[in-house]
Amino acid sequence: MAETDYLKIPKERVGVLIGKDGSVKKTIEDTLNVIIDVNSEEGLIEICPQKNMKDPLGVWKTNYIIKAIGRGFNPETALKLKDDEVYLEVLKLTDAVGKNKKALTRYKGRIIGRGGVTKDIIVDMADVDMAIYGKTVSLIGTMENIVVAKEAIEMILNGSRHKSVYSFLENKKRERKVKEFKENLGIEKDEIELRDDLDEIST
Repeated sequence: MAETDYLKIPKERVGVLIGKDGSVKKTIEDTLNVIIDVNSEEGLIEICPQKNMKDPLGVWKTNYIIKAIGRGFNPETALKLKDDEVYLEVLKLTDAVGKNKKALTRYKGRIIGRGGVTKDIIVDMADVDMAIYGKTVSLIGTMENIVVAKEAIEMILNGSRHKSVYSFLENKKRERKVKEFKENLGIEKDEIELRDDLDEIST
């Protein structure tokens, strides 16, 4: 049986975790077969397994779902983390740009882009979900896609032009589509052989 786990989230996100009339908290509990105890004043969360918990990783997954909500994701998106192939990555902006408030605001603005364009492009091209909250940028997706989105964000933090970041993302999306195409066809080789004798065959 999985052990009890604990975590803390920002107090202003506790209401999102609980939901209207406790609806979000209940959904998570019913989905993962856990019991969630919330200390609203401190933002402290206790997660216990129910006796009928089927997934041995239920408590661990619930921890990450709640952590995602605490980092700015809506509950519906955070619940994607119940899937074994979906992960959460939290990037601390202070590790890259320091604690200067003006610098943090400037780089958050670069990641979001005018009218949210840059954020939307990263989300679409890398096929991830993104939340920018406080001093963090968080990603939800497959590990492969998170790596791409993380690299795009790091390019921005390192001063790359948006045009260069978009080009990088377009190339990665193209590579992903080719890989998916090959997998659907059961092709294991890195290259698809192109035949130049088709005209001779048809004549």
